[in-house]
Amino acid sequence: MAEEPPSELERPIESLSFEEAMAELEALVQKLERGQLDLEASIKAYERGTALRRHCAAKLREAELRVEKLSVERDGSLRLEPFVERP
Repeated sequence: MAEEPPSELERPIESLSFEEAMAELEALVQKLERGQLDLEASIKAYERGTALRRHCAAKLREAELRVEKLSVERDGSLRLEPFVERP
């Protein structure tokens, strides 16, 4: 198992878009699943993966707050309603 050299270009998580964070998280999961990292690198990857997951969850919550549902009233008029997540 080879240790992945630390990336000097690793961007701060808060600067990543949802898509960038998800792509990095998926890559980390694949490396962990394949056993491509030594113990120390695995721990660091797990810690960054946890932070990436939290970042993605926060980005989704932000998006949900911005999404509105368009509803048609009985009289045919349109009305915007806030997004409500179903249980």
